[in-house]
Amino acid sequence: MATIALVDDDQNILTSVSMALESEGHIVKIYEDGASALSDIQASPPDIVVSDIKMPTMDGMELLRRIRQDSSLPLIFLTSKDEEIDEVLGLTLGADDYIRKPFSQRLLLERVKAVLRRAEASVTPSPEEEKKIIRRGELTLDPMRHSCNWKGLPVTLTVTEFLILEALAQRTGFVKSRDQLMDAAYDDQVYVDDRTIDSHIKRVRKKFRMVDPEFDSIETLYGVGYKYKDG
Repeated sequence: MATIALVDDDQNILTSVSMALESEGHIVKIYEDGASALSDIQASPPDIVVSDIKMPTMDGMELLRRIRQDSSLPLIFLTSKDEEIDEVLGLTLGADDYIRKPFSQRLLLERVKAVLRRAEASVTPSPEEEKKIIRRGELTLDPMRHSCNWKGLPVTLTVTEFLILEALAQRTGFVKSRDQLMDAAYDDQVYVDDRTIDSHIKRVRKKFRMVDPEFDSIETLYGVGYKYKDG
């Protein structure tokens, strides 16, 4: 059970999402704009924030910027399909994941669980968890914690990016089509187009190259898909 701050100026979203989260046993505090949410978050931090981007008074970007001044509190953005520029900025500021509207409640619940697991992942893996860790050359992926390391250095991925990379790394050298990567990263009730997967791959490469400018382990096969090459 977690305490979740839900921030959105759409009453329908507040009602439906809070009901879905509460059905899983979470405590949900709802806010209609970033300004009203910020003071409560600073006074009594929740376990995670789920926030819209475009809101009156204080939008989601400014809310995230203020939170990141003194906290690493996990935050997931709810974003419309035309907000890719905002998405790039949000990742730079430190958002943990994005869910594009419209979305299924099941997808949201799974993303919340994954981000909370990652935030809590400060303990040494148990023997059973250790068996699930994926090691491919310089790459280490811990699915239980959604953590990623390259050459021993952390690479911060959103949950969606992690799931795409995990799908590629599970079978090195084998090509995964965009459809297969969509199935790995998205709920089957959510439609995404090919460009969405391409955008995710582009951002994953960019994040790895911030750690290692020579990173080239994700190969594009034009018209087919992508594969992970080990070494």
